[in-house]
Amino acid sequence: MIGRSALFKRPTSLAGPPDKPTDRGLAFMIRPMPWLLALLALLFGSLLSAPATAQEPATTASGDPAAIVQKFGGKQSYDETEAVISELAGTGDPAVARPLRALRDGDLYWREGDQAVFIATRDGDEYDLLDPMTGETAGTAPRGEMEKVRVKNSIRNAVTLALGSLTLRSDNPAQRLRAAQTLFSEADPEMIAPLTEAIAAEEDPAVKTAMAEARASAILASDAPEAEKAEEARILAARGDREALAMLSRFADSAQTPEARSAALSAIAQVENNIAFWNQAQNVWYGLSLGSVLLLAAIGLAITFGVMGVINMAHGEMVMLGAYTTFVVQEFIRTNVPGLFEWSLAIALPLAFLVSGLVGLVMERGLIRFLYGRPLETLLATFGVSLILQQAVRTIFGPTNREVGNPDWMSGAFEVGLMQVTWNRLWIIVFAIIVFVALLAVLNKTSLGLQMRAVTQNRRMASAMGIRTPWVDAMTFALGSGIAGIAGVALSQIDNVSPNLGQGYIIDSFMVVVFGGVGNLWGTLVGAMTLGVVNKFLEPFAGAVLGKIVVLVLIILFIQKRPRGLFAQKGRFVDA
Repeated sequence: MIGRSALFKRPTSLAGPPDKPTDRGLAFMIRPMPWLLALLALLFGSLLSAPATAQEPATTASGDPAAIVQKFGGKQSYDETEAVISELAGTGDPAVARPLRALRDGDLYWREGDQAVFIATRDGDEYDLLDPMTGETAGTAPRGEMEKVRVKNSIRNAVTLALGSLTLRSDNPAQRLRAAQTLFSEADPEMIAPLTEAIAAEEDPAVKTAMAEARASAILASDAPEAEKAEEARILAARGDREALAMLSRFADSAQTPEARSAALSAIAQVENNIAFWNQAQNVWYGLSLGSVLLLAAIGLAITFGVMGVINMAHGEMVMLGAYTTFVVQEFIRTNVPGLFEWSLAIALPLAFLVSGLVGLVMERGLIRFLYGRPLETLLATFGVSLILQQAVRTIFGPTNREVGNPDWMSGAFEVGLMQVTWNRLWIIVFAIIVFVALLAVLNKTSLGLQMRAVTQNRRMASAMGIRTPWVDAMTFALGSGIAGIAGVALSQIDNVSPNLGQGYIIDSFMVVVFGGVGNLWGTLVGAMTLGVVNKFLEPFAGAVLGKIVVLVLIILFIQKRPRGLFAQKGRFVDA
């Protein structure tokens, strides 16, 4: 016990003032010094090395996009460049799209001194440098110090896939949809996993479907089991377009098992039926588009021929005058008020109606009114007028085609299924319907229309009732010519504006009027649409010229059975 008490007293003596240590206490302090010094040295060394180790992840960590971009610096192989691209795509950071696009476009450079990577644009003997991640200015560098990161087609394809995988995570559904469509065309097996994750997180049905189709194309291009490929073939069959057909055909050629080949052939048959359906729908659309053009060209001829019995061979030139009126209006707007170009067609419509209508009124008052009841002389006279008008336009505007621009709202196209619809054709169909309805309203709701119908049914009785038939004839001819003029405004958007513009529609216009029924607007509508659709269905088999000949023969045979057309109109020729 005494020894223990003495032992416990040693720390007390050590805890005393440092200037009075005991010998035993001094010995106690000196004895542990070697391991204590080693421990202190180890701690001190770790403190000195801590800043360096703490900073290293910030510059080389695989998850830092800025650090990964710097790996493009230095001379490296294409495989190494592709590995860096994959690493950037794996970060999922949308900001890496900037350096990836610069790499694809050949604007990514590295500096020889420190191998730092920049987006560079040449400015004389120097390069203007931008930070590849932020796009901020990073100074300049002489041309001799900068080296371009080498690219080739495989690198560009890798960048495209990387950008596609990045946009799969975009907040914008339209961007995700475009990314899925791009990946569908690429059909890269490496995108199966990213697409699977994106499909699981996607909420938009259209985007989810596009992603599923992209995943199916990637699986068909991979070495996945054929049973899995057969399942994915059904997704491509539901897509039903030509790209899907090409992928399914390759799968059918490479299928090893009867089940897989049977699934591929079944999907191919489904896609082919879908394509055939949309091809027919496209033909119908083209036919309706052509029919609307024929309706616009023929509707004015229908009322003049029906009311007056005049075979006006200059009707096509009224259409041509409307097209040239549009050209003059657009030239004036381009020169003086370019801001009104989007309204050029709206301005040209009433002017074209007035110009063509005035020319028609002058023709009727100066020539045609002396030739009523003499159809052969009327035909020859109006044919001569058509030649005079063509030559006058050649003298004023020249023989070459004139450019008439499309406003923005009539430019471009959109898709309905596998069918492409152009905006200019769509608006022309709408315009033709509006003109048709407006003309029906004029004929049925106005006094001029009432008088026109009366003259059509019985000219002598109408004259006996006090209707001025010469004035009705003049107004009818002017109205028909004015409608031809606004038809020229529409045709200027889809056809060449030249002195021969009207010649391409005059024969078709007469066929429409005769087939539908002389003087009957509903017959003109049905006849125009029917001839338009029939023409478009015959063209793939017989060609454009032979198709028109076949249509003409069919109309002649039809007239043999129904001389008054589809919708017979009771008029003065019938009464006679």
